[in-house]
Amino acid sequence: MVTEALNTVRREIENACARSGRTPSDVCLIAVSKTKPLSMLEEAMAAGQSDFGENKVQELCEKAEALSGRGVTWHLIGHLQKNKVRKAVAVASMIHSVDSIELAAEIQKEAARIGKTQDILLEINVAQEESKFGLSTEQALPAARAIAEMPNVHLCGLMTVAPYTENPEENRQYFSALRELAVDIQAQNIDNIDMSCLSMGMSNDYTIAIEEGATFVRVGSLIFGERNYGTEKGSI
Repeated sequence: MVTEALNTVRREIENACARSGRTPSDVCLIAVSKTKPLSMLEEAMAAGQSDFGENKVQELCEKAEALSGRGVTWHLIGHLQKNKVRKAVAVASMIHSVDSIELAAEIQKEAARIGKTQDILLEINVAQEESKFGLSTEQALPAARAIAEMPNVHLCGLMTVAPYTENPEENRQYFSALRELAVDIQAQNIDNIDMSCLSMGMSNDYTIAIEEGATFVRVGSLIFGERNYGTEKGSI
């Protein structure tokens, strides 16, 4: 089941890239494996999937330990609390959900402690939903300037969680706005800041996100089936 679903998503990514004049290699598919058993991840890995995303730090660490040495790249995509930073930095290749300068400073502290440069994305609440985490678009550039001064943190781009909608076309405006914001920040030529990564699009709207420039899409239910618990604030 997982292999077939994964291949279907890959074909849709290829089609979306073709429609927008991009190549599939421009887009990294993150298989969102939260609440799913290791057996499902292993089936995806056997089908060539290497990038996985988790919402919760504890689950991320447990799965990373179980699959250590298997060539998995781990992405933390859920809200990160400051008291979980140490564990997150130890495992995550990229933290997608940095939503404050203070959180970035905690990541800097821990990354420096272990001699790591931590890749991060700024989470932007483009749609201004009260139920979602993230900086406003107006806060993004000042945050980027502050993070640029943190030598063990590398800001690679932006992330957003678009509203859930029955019509994914409604989210095109938010994906386009995130891309434009990244272009504006990149134009400032700030040292230690790179806006090449855009993490946007989930199971219901990832093809629209690709058409608008996504470099990471976070797809869970289409690959693994529906998650095993109710919706949480800021869940992906």
